[in-house]
Amino acid sequence: MIAFGLALQLLSRIPVRLWRAPTARELGRSVLWYPTVGVLLGLALLLLAALLGDLDAPLKAALLLVFWVWFSGGLHLDGLADTADAWVGGMGSVERTLAIMKDPACGPVGVVSLVLVLLVKWAALVSLLESGVWPALLLAPWVARGALAGLLLSTPYVRPQGMGTQLVEQMPRSRLLQVLVLHAVLVLLFGWSGLLALLVATLLTLFWRQRLRMRIGGTTGDTAGALVEVLEAALLVALAVLPG
Repeated sequence: MIAFGLALQLLSRIPVRLWRAPTARELGRSVLWYPTVGVLLGLALLLLAALLGDLDAPLKAALLLVFWVWFSGGLHLDGLADTADAWVGGMGSVERTLAIMKDPACGPVGVVSLVLVLLVKWAALVSLLESGVWPALLLAPWVARGALAGLLLSTPYVRPQGMGTQLVEQMPRSRLLQVLVLHAVLVLLFGWSGLLALLVATLLTLFWRQRLRMRIGGTTGDTAGALVEVLEAALLVALAVLPG
């Protein structure tokens, strides 16, 4: 359970205290639990939506989004802002792009990207709440964190040092592939919504991976986190527009 605790520590604000220091192998195995953390977030969103009852959809959507951001600690939003700043400011240079990504300051492009993604998420949530398409609250965080694991599995990690490198090197690749297939099968139990979520996630992740390989040769923690945010927004929009 150390690996599960590590996944919760990284991807959520749930207070987790490990009773001992994790090994490198346990750090790698924590990736196996990323989709499960997404399931927990989705179930929490569904519970909160039920507790909020008959509030007006715009207010309800705003409160759900605040909880969504709080749950992840803004980790993926930070990655999105850093990636957006680096993509524009890097001007095609690998070294400059990676250097800007490490800068903790948030530039104007990063701020705009945050505003736009959160605005899209809020608008999609309003539409989903008004139409009663509840599975989206579960599927979006679940599938997005599965895609995060899939990106780490299939894409070189370009930072030579740090926790991310050790995590990618130690993760059990064949076991992770089996876990992702299992989660994909479970997602398909939601019928059209599940199929649509998997199609959007697969296409966007493949596109994201291609752009990363062309620009910096692989992924980083920031670009992986950015994928989660962009994919969550895309999934909410797709499920709102094509509810089935």
